Amino acid sequence: MEINKKHIKILILEDTVDDIEIIEHVLKQSGLNYELYQADSKKTFVYGLQEFKPDIILSDHSLPQFNSINAFKICVETKLNIPFILVTGAVSEEFAVSCLKHGIDDYILKSNLSRLPIAIMNAISQRDMKHKEIQTLVELTEQNKHILKINKELDSFIYSISHSLRGPISTISGLLNLIEIDEKKSNFPELHDMMSVCVNRLNTTIEQMVDQTKNARHEVEVIEIDLQKSIEKSIHKFESLTGFNQIEILTDSTYSVPFYSDPYRVEVILNSILLNSIKYADLKKVQPYIHIQVSQLKNNIILKISDNGIGIDEKNMPNIYNMFYRASEKSDGAGLGLYLVKEFTEKLRGSVHIESTLHAGTIVEVALPNLYKI
Repeated sequence: MEINKKHIKILILEDTVDDIEIIEHVLKQSGLNYELYQADSKKTFVYGLQEFKPDIILSDHSLPQFNSINAFKICVETKLNIPFILVTGAVSEEFAVSCLKHGIDDYILKSNLSRLPIAIMNAISQRDMKHKEIQTLVELTEQNKHILKINKELDSFIYSISHSLRGPISTISGLLNLIEIDEKKSNFPELHDMMSVCVNRLNTTIEQMVDQTKNARHEVEVIEIDLQKSIEKSIHKFESLTGFNQIEILTDSTYSVPFYSDPYRVEVILNSILLNSIKYADLKKVQPYIHIQVSQLKNNIILKISDNGIGIDEKNMPNIYNMFYRASEKSDGAGLGLYLVKEFTEKLRGSVHIESTLHAGTIVEVALPNLYKI
C-alpha cells in the first residue's frame, strides 16, 4: 500500500504531549504524508471538526472532562462520515468489542503503535468504499424511481392514447356511414367539417406522441434561434383553428442578445402553449386576446404568454402538468399539452410557472436559459 502518497488531515484527541510525540514519530517513520491538529477538550475538538475538517480522528479514551465516547457521539450526531480510531492504553476486551459494535473503526494500543499507519489507511479506504456504496445506492434508487415513473406514464400513455385515437376514428367512421346513407347529400358540408375536426384532433394527438418520444430519446441540440420567427411560425400553424380570426394576437420582443437553445424543443413549447390559448379562448368576450412577450433576465430568456380565455379552476391547478389530465370540459385532446411544456422546459434546464383564474384568463411564463452562456 502506497501510504505516503495521500495527504491526510489527522485530528488527534490527546492531552499528553509525550504520547503525541510518540505517535508522530511512528507516523513519520512510516512515510505517511499528514497534517496534525491536536484537541484536548470538547471545545477544541468541535472547533477542529468544523474548521480543520479532518480525514480521520485518532482519540485517546479518557481525558479529564471529555472522552472518546463523547467525541464519537458528536461525530454521529452531526452525521460526519469521518473514520474514528481509538488510540489508548490498556482496555478490556469487552470495551474494545463494544466500541467496534457502536461504529468506531479500529482501536490501537499505545503499547503497540506499529500498526497505526496501516490502520489509518485501511479506515480511510473502507469509509471511502462505504461512501461510494451509499452514493451508488442513492443513484440506483433515483434510477428506479425514474423507471417506475416511466412505466407508470407508459401504462397511462397506452390507455389514454388508445382512447384518444379510437374516439375520432369511431366518429369519422360514423360520419362516413351517414354520407353513404344520405340520399339527398344535403349534409355534406356539415359532415365534412365534423370529420375535419376529428382528423385534426387525431393529428394533434399523434404529433404530441412523437414529440414526447423525441424529447425522451434525443439529446439537446444547441443553435442560435430567432424567437420572433419561431413565434410567427407557431401563429401561422394554427390559423385554420376555429375562432382564430376572432382572437387578437399581440407580440412583443425586447431581448437584445443572441439566444441559443434547441429549436425543436422551443417550437414544441411555443406550439403547446399557443394551442391551449386558442382552444380555450373565450370567444364571447368583446375582444379575446393572446399576448406573447419575450424578455431577457440575466442569462435567461423569459417567454410569457397571457390570454383572457376561460381560465382554469383553482381546484384543477395542482394537476395541470400531469400526463393526460384534462382541466376543462371543453378539452377534446389527449391532455398532453402542459405536460409537454413542463417536460420540454426541464430538458432545456428551464422552468415554467402558470397562473390562472377561472373565466378571467391564464398566464404561462417559461424561463429558458441561454445555453450558449452555459
